[in-house]
Amino acid sequence: MRIWQENYGLYGYRKMWHALKREGWDVARCTVERLMRTLGLQGVVRGKKVITTLPDVMQPCPLDKVNREFVAQRPNQLWVSDFTYVSTWQGMVYVAFIIDVFARKIVGWSTSTSMTTAFVLDALNQAIATRLTDAELIHHSDRGSQYLSITYTERLIEAGIEASVASVGDSYDNAMAESIIGLFKTEVIKHKAPWKTAQNVEWETLK
Repeated sequence: MRIWQENYGLYGYRKMWHALKREGWDVARCTVERLMRTLGLQGVVRGKKVITTLPDVMQPCPLDKVNREFVAQRPNQLWVSDFTYVSTWQGMVYVAFIIDVFARKIVGWSTSTSMTTAFVLDALNQAIATRLTDAELIHHSDRGSQYLSITYTERLIEAGIEASVASVGDSYDNAMAESIIGLFKTEVIKHKAPWKTAQNVEWETLK
């Protein structure tokens, strides 16, 4: 555990085996692999990407009312939403955000260990409870099945919020959310990795 942490949680079992040998530990490579698996340790995998946008082709989809123009003249005119993932020792943790474009401010957020509709709905409900006014508001997201679900769509209608949806897999069509999430990953997640639990991620996100 110490050697893995000293190497920023990047080493897989082969590099860990060599690092142990350099410190004088006479241990088999298969033993290192078994111990790392027991401790829940794994090395970074180059090029591996966790897919979070799972499009629901059966659901009717609202039009893109933003068209990459992430500009607002007042608060609560345009919200953008998206979620990302964080690797922890206990597994993957997902963090959802609702961002007010006017001030580039996070107005709702939620964490979960699964990519469910309820998870992104928690972030939306927080934003509605703290920021919603009678002014016209557009909510923009990607085409993830969570955002196109009946439950999520009905909540937007109930709150009087107009839905806008980007293209599948096109980060430019939801660039504002992608940018804020990039800052979050750089300033919070990568800066304080490795992460042990979902609770650690939730606490640091809150702070």
